Amino acid sequence: MTAKIRVVINGDTREIPAGLGITGLLAHLGLPQDRVAIERNRVILPRLLWAATTVEAGDCFEIVHMVGGG
Repeated sequence: MTAKIRVVINGDTREIPAGLGITGLLAHLGLPQDRVAIERNRVILPRLLWAATTVEAGDCFEIVHMVGGG
């Protein structure tokens, strides 16, 4: 059985697998890494830090998915 943690994503509390990094979180959510901006605990998380950042229980994320249009 995989351990779960609770986080808040765009205002909704969700259970996700423990031990995910930011890129793993995006994959778990089915979001593309190349078109999102992430705020973690009210601080913008630079893309350069995604690989080194582990999601912790209680983290609050705002994830904005960029959509092109014309």
